[in-house]
Amino acid sequence: MVTIRKRKLLYFVIFSLTCILFLLHLLNSGGIYRGSNDSKLSDSSSNNNNNNDWSFKSLTERFDFSYLPNLSNNLKSSYNQLNLISDPGLEKKGYILEPGNVKFKFINNVKKRGTPEQVINENMEKYRQLMNKEIGKPQDASLVPPPDDSHEYDKKRANATILALVRNEELIKIGQSIKKFQRLFNSKFNYPYTFINDQPFTERFKQRITKYTENAPVEFVVIKPEQWNKPSFIDEAKEAKEMQLMHDHNIAYAKKASYHNMCRFYLGQFYNLPELQKYKYYWRIEPQVKFFTDVQYDVLKYMEDTQKIYGFTVSLYDIEESVKTLWPETLKFLNQGDNYKYVNPNGSFQWLVENLQNPKKNKMAGGYSTCHFWSNFEIGDMDFFRSEAYSTWFKYLDSTGGFYYERWGDAPVHSIGVSLFADKSKIHWFRDLGYNHDPYFNCARTPWTSACTVARFSRYEHLNKENCVINWLEYDEIKDVY
Repeated sequence: MVTIRKRKLLYFVIFSLTCILFLLHLLNSGGIYRGSNDSKLSDSSSNNNNNNDWSFKSLTERFDFSYLPNLSNNLKSSYNQLNLISDPGLEKKGYILEPGNVKFKFINNVKKRGTPEQVINENMEKYRQLMNKEIGKPQDASLVPPPDDSHEYDKKRANATILALVRNEELIKIGQSIKKFQRLFNSKFNYPYTFINDQPFTERFKQRITKYTENAPVEFVVIKPEQWNKPSFIDEAKEAKEMQLMHDHNIAYAKKASYHNMCRFYLGQFYNLPELQKYKYYWRIEPQVKFFTDVQYDVLKYMEDTQKIYGFTVSLYDIEESVKTLWPETLKFLNQGDNYKYVNPNGSFQWLVENLQNPKKNKMAGGYSTCHFWSNFEIGDMDFFRSEAYSTWFKYLDSTGGFYYERWGDAPVHSIGVSLFADKSKIHWFRDLGYNHDPYFNCARTPWTSACTVARFSRYEHLNKENCVINWLEYDEIKDVY
């Protein structure tokens, strides 16, 4: 056991040796007396210095205290936390995954430079070029085309359902989405639908929906109150105060209790519904969304055959005030016990901590860029969300009350979850699928996409700054499968 006195003595020795070596270097090189006229070194002198780095960090890295008796792991950890030595993993890879020492750092591996405005313009130009390049279907799997008879396709279909959380009063809006979805995709493959609601569906709703879904199987599910309502441990006075603060800052749905319930439900409850236990994959659709691509392959079968975990169409930044403590709480969780083991070393971490395009968001959100996959279109593997890694993390987040004291959305939490706990090759951008949820689009140049403007991200030009899919592609070095 190292005493406090011995620890202080060790730090003193480190500091003293560093100062002595540094002064000797200055005296030998004449650095103390060197004037401004001597600041330019010859090429040969520069090359010699590169092989003999006498910076403070380099000097401290040369010390090896492993020979000292009774040097505990705690002391080594304390020494590292003082930043007297740098961790090559954090500097080169952008992360450290150790017990009680999980860290992530944006390393800007593509060496992007400029003001936020310049970065936004550069990224949007890359986005336009990418989306204007004509593509076909994904090339990393043998795709299944539409069958001649969808009813004969039953045994080949993926284990999946089309999922919609919807209220009775949203009948017309969800009807608009389903009619388009049926025509462009599901009339060919006949996947079952699951409609869920925290209130019983009316007979009118059921009758109209079954007309929209044509011959596809349909199931209507009512969510139990204990799965929908906020937990009993939530401090309602604190909740009301925080909701009012967010409302005063014009944060959408801040005071809408059902929205907070919906986010929490989509994050930690839906995949455990008894009616969904028989399924592995879900394709989530929302009221009043649009599809623009006449899909020529079974998208859900593609997910299953490639063992993908998550699919999306749009990636954008969140409202930073709504997730101020989400990332700090996540880091707290990862640094508890052996929770570090849940992080996949080949995850997509860099876009989560990027700080060039919207640095103010990163600062307010405690180091989180707020980039996320927009979850109103998502295709996911429910077994991933049922896993120990995700479910343990969700339970921790839930215990903090952040779904009610802040407005942690299902999109940022799902995005952080798959980025941390899944291999990045298992996340797929459906670049080929035209989609719109006002005011954002995903519209690539394909032979089967129409009625949307190619490469348009938003109907409002000023919202182009919210697009962060290029960050995910570049900083996390995502392989292009098109």
